Amino acid sequence: MSRIGKEPVAIPDGVDIRLDRDVITVAGPNGELTQRIHPSITVTVDDGRVVVTRPDDERENRALHGLVRSLIANMVIGVTQGYQRNLEIVGVGYRAQARGQGLTFQVGYSHPVEVDAPEGITFEVASPTRISVRGADKQLVGQVAANLRAIRKPEPYKGKGIRYENELVRRKAGKAAGA
Repeated sequence: MSRIGKEPVAIPDGVDIRLDRDVITVAGPNGELTQRIHPSITVTVDDGRVVVTRPDDERENRALHGLVRSLIANMVIGVTQGYQRNLEIVGVGYRAQARGQGLTFQVGYSHPVEVDAPEGITFEVASPTRISVRGADKQLVGQVAANLRAIRKPEPYKGKGIRYENELVRRKAGKAAGA
């Protein structure tokens, strides 16, 4: 039995969960999230908790069992607490600036790079070199943070670029090391 899948998901106060055949909807103070569920997995809501069960011990069903339970747990956390991913900008003259719902980056290109916030995501610029990506959907927060990092990935020689908070960038020695 899946250790993750057999654990029920507790439903905190203020969270409403609705099941419509193979679609689960979780609504809370931070918004509403929906997720399609594989037809072979059964989800039941009772006594303030969500229970996920699988029909048999087939390999695919074992994998889906833990996955569906994790997705539902992430949705409950997202609509109550939300998710956040922090980014740092390293480099002389590299900076970010809030622009309405989006951001403007100066990261060494000949032009500023402008990024608009997708639905359900908010950007917070604590300083010109620190950005927070916030939202209720864990997958969307991670994807938006990855897209921002891809604007100027950290390079290995000087470490300049956009990186995740506390990300370790492996440095290379450069030309002088060859002599």
